[in-house]
Amino acid sequence: MTSEVKVCQNCRGQFTIEPEDFNFYEKIKVPPPTFCPECRMIRRFIWRSDHHLFRRKDGASDKEIFSGFHKDVSAAIYDLDYWNSDAWDPMQYGREYDFSRPFFEQFKEFLYTVPWPAKSVQRMINSDYCDQAGGFKNCYLCFSADGTENSAYMVFGGMSRDSLDCYEVRDSELCYQDVMVDESYRTFFSLDCESCTDVWFSRDLIGCTNCFGCVGLRSKSYCIFNQPYSREEYIEKLKSFGLNSHSNIQVFRKRAYEFWLKFPVKFIHGLQNVNSTGEHMHNTKNVHHSFDVHGGENLKYCQFIAPPASDSYDYSNWGVGTSLMYECMTCGEGCSEMKFCFESWPGSRALEYSAFCRSSSDLFGCVSLKKKQYCIFNKQYSKEEYFALREKIIKHMNEMPYTDARGHVYKYGEFFPQEFSPLAYNESIANDFFKLTKEEALVKGYTWRDAEPQEYQTTKNAVDLPDTIEEVFEDILKDIIKCERCGKAYRIIKMELDFYRRIGLPLPHLCVLCRFEDRFKFVNPPKFWHAKCHCAGQTSDQQQVTGDKYQNTVSHFHGTDRCLNEFETSYDPKRPEIVYCESCYQSEVA
Repeated sequence: MTSEVKVCQNCRGQFTIEPEDFNFYEKIKVPPPTFCPECRMIRRFIWRSDHHLFRRKDGASDKEIFSGFHKDVSAAIYDLDYWNSDAWDPMQYGREYDFSRPFFEQFKEFLYTVPWPAKSVQRMINSDYCDQAGGFKNCYLCFSADGTENSAYMVFGGMSRDSLDCYEVRDSELCYQDVMVDESYRTFFSLDCESCTDVWFSRDLIGCTNCFGCVGLRSKSYCIFNQPYSREEYIEKLKSFGLNSHSNIQVFRKRAYEFWLKFPVKFIHGLQNVNSTGEHMHNTKNVHHSFDVHGGENLKYCQFIAPPASDSYDYSNWGVGTSLMYECMTCGEGCSEMKFCFESWPGSRALEYSAFCRSSSDLFGCVSLKKKQYCIFNKQYSKEEYFALREKIIKHMNEMPYTDARGHVYKYGEFFPQEFSPLAYNESIANDFFKLTKEEALVKGYTWRDAEPQEYQTTKNAVDLPDTIEEVFEDILKDIIKCERCGKAYRIIKMELDFYRRIGLPLPHLCVLCRFEDRFKFVNPPKFWHAKCHCAGQTSDQQQVTGDKYQNTVSHFHGTDRCLNEFETSYDPKRPEIVYCESCYQSEVA
């Protein structure tokens, strides 16, 4: 079998299906895709939100609850305890398949008829204001993680404790304003660090302690902007910086970010990968064109996968004992052989076109079923009846396809159309990674939900907050603060105030969302560009922000000649970073 070039239904760009792709599609008995990999990914991303909670009415009691779905979503949303109980029966919504209408038209109607769970969580203790999570204890507004304790405003990562305002932080403690930090302690305002302790404003450190504003160091201590100091000198310097002051923090933050850009970055954030391509990859084997994959094997076009996961394509979010997954979003923990599913877990097998199902197998077009088998549209069948009807429905899906509002044709083999999603584009992770204005989103056929009017009258402007934490008193917990940037209201909670006092940090002047957006600027997108190494021999060919070129510290394998290595990278060519290949980068880290 040879490669085949296709034209994407959505963006009209060309994409290639390789022989190994055809082998996978044949193995799981699906037709080749008609959307390109990026459009398929964004279509799934529109079905997931990672840091939004909404107030809405419970569909059973009419009480106010918090949910990952906006109040304007027409489906009945049940409080999680009620949804999980035997007080209602999703089988009562079962219906016959109608061969006079397209499958997708029927499924959309059915999807919004059966009640959904308010949140996607399990094993939670005192963590009511969190979503897309498991094993939390004493957490507030934390999302998309597992095993987090005594923390707030955390997104992605997990197994961390006593931390605030982090993105993708794992197995760490007492961390603040970090991005992609693993196995670290007391690490602040830092990016891409591992096994570090007492580190501030640093990027790309491994095994370092007591470092400030550093880049690319390995197993170093007592360094400030990459310059070594004695222990005593370092401690005195740190004291003189006045890090309990908000104004001083802003000065050093700006200075550190400018310093980071003077040094080359590796074309990929990744370690211990074998025959793999992508971004933010760790301990993978035969994983390609994927993003944020840890411990995966034989994966392609996958994102946000935790170990173990194997033999899957176009699979976004979760993993943990999964295999043979295709075009699924938020399905994991022991799932296998699943296709075109959303929010269906754990231990499920052979589900197709189903949503919110739990611990089930052999379902087609089902919603909110638990521990069921051989059901179609929530109607029970015998094993023989199920497989016979399933084949008839697939044949019908191909003979009577669904056409969406933009003219895309949906037969068997496509994930749910974007307009079926309960999320507006600006509520989904699609907008986190592929930012659009309202006008741009509407032109592309996405829905958009404007922010609701401010509910609270602010009592204090952020610009009027005390500059140091020592000037802050307990009554700050009663204030409603106006964000210095966007003007929205936010509060300081007791856990947060205790953390700032413990570390000696000033109060933030930005709301939770603005702080998230500041961190997210350092997260590369799940998109790849073909690029050449910026190493030109003795210097970089990419200029630093100062206009100078980076001077190599040692001789590289190519000597004074230009490096000829090429690669796929998630660094947009328009970005200012100096991007080196693996070999040139490793020569420069200390």
